[in-house]
Amino acid sequence: MNTNQIKNAQIKLTNHPLFAAIKTPAHLKIFMEYHVFAVWDFMSLLKSLQNKLTCTEVPWRPSKYSPKIVRLINEIVVGEECDVNPNSEGKYLDHFSLYLQGMQEIGANTSLIRDFISGADLSLIPYGARNFVKQNLDIAVNGSVVEVATTFFYGREKIIPDMFQSIVDQLKKENIFCPRLTYYLERHIEVDGHEHGHMAEECLELLSRVHSEISSDDISRFAMSALSYRHQLWDEVLKKIH
Repeated sequence: MNTNQIKNAQIKLTNHPLFAAIKTPAHLKIFMEYHVFAVWDFMSLLKSLQNKLTCTEVPWRPSKYSPKIVRLINEIVVGEECDVNPNSEGKYLDHFSLYLQGMQEIGANTSLIRDFISGADLSLIPYGARNFVKQNLDIAVNGSVVEVATTFFYGREKIIPDMFQSIVDQLKKENIFCPRLTYYLERHIEVDGHEHGHMAEECLELLSRVHSEISSDDISRFAMSALSYRHQLWDEVLKKIH
């Protein structure tokens, strides 16, 4: 595996000029109206893993994978799909819905993402985000379990804490008040950095042993592809802001 190449790509994403370009609430609205599609297809990748690694059908059958792998992915699903709702004691909320609340809080347009979810029409996705979503959906539906796990870890859980910290720092620097979004970002920095990231990495390591026919070079290729598509997404959002 080319770890240096992957690490360099991760560093470039963490330091992408998009984050420093978010200087006004109007810029933040643009960012969120594109990024929400990445928030959505994150769950598609996660659900793909849950479908491939556990039994989500009736009648139920035991998974062919170890209970350790099953537990790892189910714990991530619980954290993402029904996390603690910060404004409702004793209640829960999925992270996508929390992000939508953040968009509504700052007046960002949520109609495109809502219409897309209703009809799954890819043409409704803004051009800059469309290739990103199409790539991830194709992997979620057609990719091998190792490709999905690699994309999920390297393209999401591994890189999200550092990217989101860059965004939080910029929002504070520009005094942009968006408490719901800030909570969403800081929650992912905490959870992905200390729990889900390690779980996703362990899951990928265990799957790599089971599926030894997939080489470390294959995994590097999957990882670099995921990071490249994320970089392209940020490039397109930056163009929109400028």
